[in-house]
Amino acid sequence: MEADYQIIDTVAGLKRIKKVFEEEKTIAVDLEADSMYHYREKVCLIQIASKKTNAVIDPIKIKDLSLINRLFSSGKIKKICHGADYDIRSLYRDFRIKVNNLFDTETACRFIGIKETGLDAVLKRYFNVDINKKYQKKNWSKRPLPKEMIDYAARDVIYLLSLGEILTKELVKMKRLSWVLEECNYLSKVRPVLSNDAPLFLKFKGAGRLESRSLAVLEALLQFRKRIAERNDVPLFKIIGNNTLMKITAAKPVALRQLEKLEALSKKQLKMYGNDLIEVIAMALDIPENELPFYPRKKAPVISPRVAKRVWTLKRWRDKKAQDLRLEPGLICNNALISTLAITNPSAISSIDGVTTMKNWQKKEFGEEIITVLKNMARN
Repeated sequence: MEADYQIIDTVAGLKRIKKVFEEEKTIAVDLEADSMYHYREKVCLIQIASKKTNAVIDPIKIKDLSLINRLFSSGKIKKICHGADYDIRSLYRDFRIKVNNLFDTETACRFIGIKETGLDAVLKRYFNVDINKKYQKKNWSKRPLPKEMIDYAARDVIYLLSLGEILTKELVKMKRLSWVLEECNYLSKVRPVLSNDAPLFLKFKGAGRLESRSLAVLEALLQFRKRIAERNDVPLFKIIGNNTLMKITAAKPVALRQLEKLEALSKKQLKMYGNDLIEVIAMALDIPENELPFYPRKKAPVISPRVAKRVWTLKRWRDKKAQDLRLEPGLICNNALISTLAITNPSAISSIDGVTTMKNWQKKEFGEEIITVLKNMARN
């Protein structure tokens, strides 16, 4: 399917296309960003399509996108996305755009029971279309963009309209449309995580296994990498990779020759960062014992054997239900919700309504069953 599209790179063009899309009941939305090439990623293209119009909006050339805020926030216009979590966060982060009336085709696929829910696999399944992945990791912030890259971006979004219709029909047939719509409503409210002063090691895989001195070294290395990446406007992984940082943390070299012997860094990295890394490590090794960081660990709540039995019983029910419905168990009831239910031990629908972490569709579909399971367990 070839994409016939308009490039929107002026305010005048944005005003015109906004009016066109505001007349639609459904639009499909996708975006391209530059996370592979910059320290702070940004949205570089926004693709919007209806059955009549396909537009590729250039937010790098149009600095102010407030004109289309109402298009996205309108509850009268359905927005079809695939894997919308990233898109929702990015649109809000860069433009304060809020999305209402979302239909996420990736979520729909999961509730239909499709195992491979990536867009490439889904388009292959329903349309026998192969996505050319060679443009996915290209630098979308460069201008001018090659025509073939814009073609790729515009072509990607046009299938979402038909896909949304197909999946909606399947969900109606399975009586699961209301489930997905509620999940999409929650998804539309996700927001980017704000930066804070928390230690960087808290988001570093494997840091929880390190003792305090190693944590201090790792934090120092992470802060160094962040400073360099921010200064040079490149992604963190292009400065020094995570595996390399962990290897250096474990060895704690105090001389350049020791760092070189690790063979963790390339010759170019050694030349650029070697001496600075040794200095950073030395400073971390000099931190007094009573000032060393520690990895915060949440103590598992002490639960009674009775509650533990309820958890086990509910998980067994959940897994059987998931098997019957051919869904991932976590979609039916995740472990956190199971723990909450086991502790609160609801005995009536009125009490299960008070479980705020349980969605309405879960209460409606499974509330009575959960109460019955818990009551039967109490009798045994």
